[in-house]
Amino acid sequence: MAVGIVPTSEGSADYNGRITWFVVLSSIVAATGGIIFGYDIGISGGVISMAPFLKKFFPEVFTKMTHVAEISNYCVFDSQLLTSFTSSLYIAGLIASFLASPVTRTYGRRPSIIIGGVAFLIGSALGGAASNVYMLLLGRILLGVGVGFANQAVPLYLSEMAPAKYRGSFNIAFQLCVGIGVLFASLLNYGVQKIKGGWGWRISLAMAAAPATFLTIGAFFLPETANSLIQHGDDHQKAKKILQRVRGTTDVQAELDDLIKASDKSKAVKHPFKQIIKRKYRPQLVLSILIPFFQQVTGINVISFYAPILFQTIGLGASASLMSAVVTGVVGTSATFLALLIVDRVGRRAMFSFGGIQMFVSQMLIGLIMAVKLGDHGVLSKGYGLLVLVLICIYVAGFSFSWGPLGWLVPSEIFPLEIRSAGQSITVAVGLIFTFIIAQTFLAMLCHLKSGIFFFFGAWVAIMTVFVYFFLPETRNLPIENMESIWRDHWFWKRFVFDEHKGDTT
Repeated sequence: MAVGIVPTSEGSADYNGRITWFVVLSSIVAATGGIIFGYDIGISGGVISMAPFLKKFFPEVFTKMTHVAEISNYCVFDSQLLTSFTSSLYIAGLIASFLASPVTRTYGRRPSIIIGGVAFLIGSALGGAASNVYMLLLGRILLGVGVGFANQAVPLYLSEMAPAKYRGSFNIAFQLCVGIGVLFASLLNYGVQKIKGGWGWRISLAMAAAPATFLTIGAFFLPETANSLIQHGDDHQKAKKILQRVRGTTDVQAELDDLIKASDKSKAVKHPFKQIIKRKYRPQLVLSILIPFFQQVTGINVISFYAPILFQTIGLGASASLMSAVVTGVVGTSATFLALLIVDRVGRRAMFSFGGIQMFVSQMLIGLIMAVKLGDHGVLSKGYGLLVLVLICIYVAGFSFSWGPLGWLVPSEIFPLEIRSAGQSITVAVGLIFTFIIAQTFLAMLCHLKSGIFFFFGAWVAIMTVFVYFFLPETRNLPIENMESIWRDHWFWKRFVFDEHKGDTT
């Protein structure tokens, strides 16, 4: 029984064109939204491990830190108000992603990117200037609005702008930028925590404005994608000129014809959220829900949000914990860059499988070491502490090579144009829902499950690796407008999809 397919040349027209500097520069500007997203993920864990920040905004947690001998290693940072500082961004992003869908569909990808950039700028200013916890949370909420709009529009923009045979590499640029943002945040946290006077956290929160400024200004100069121009207008000549410019050739008629055909089908759909629940879109709907869900329950947010706290839990000091977060950031960014280089050669399914096995093994070993050697009030020896750090780096590399970039890439390329904006909204929303849940509950889970938290996430990694092997068809090198063939040829999904010879099953 075949468990997946590699698309053949049938239905995967070889469009003319090449990678041009125009499309590269446009994609770099758009992918900057990933830097901001990664920065916001990485900055929070470092900031909430800084004593001056805790003393000002979360004095109860600061008091716990000073009486650590009386409290379990796993429970020092257990505070719902503290976790709301991290998680408020994601609940705001969830709401914003549904507002972003009609904007992206009706007005184009570029306006959504601009709105996201402006929200990032205002949120970073409020965070850096915060004088009380309410101002701090309002800044995080506005950052969440930016995340909702940027994560809705940027992956779509990159997938639509890229040549079909290089779509994976271009889209993974978004996740690479997320990794760069996390790394930059970790480096900055490590540097500013040494500032005398204890105000370094203000720099950490405010510096999100740097990439946000680049994104906002740059977005005004971005071209709209040909897909979007055709979808919300009838100026096919303008779309053709954009295609000629981004492909570096005048012979783009074959690709343009496919875009027009897809757009005509799209315009017949007035309510994409009602359309996407039809039986013929069942594969895309299921994957738009499960892929972002699985991406969050890998446990990566344990590392991304709370790496410094986690390293303090195993006995490292505050400064060493921040430096360890930098190390994991370097590893993650390097692994994502490797994924960018090989994704369109190796394929999505092989990378999912390899990364899943790597994450599962490392998580099981980390949980075992912490259960046997750490305990509630113990401290890991230097050797075991280093081993845990190495295993975490192996885990981060596995995620950054697989579920990190592919969790964004695959959903952005599987939807037909008529439900693409709605599908991307569902993907972003599900991801943000579970990012919020994990961000809000992780410190409590750590306190109650202790080392078992690694076994919890490891079990999910095993489940998702098996799921991908059986239920995800290969999308490598297939033009985004010809993606329907993978569902018709798949051993399981073919029973759901639309068959032109039999009629539309709803």
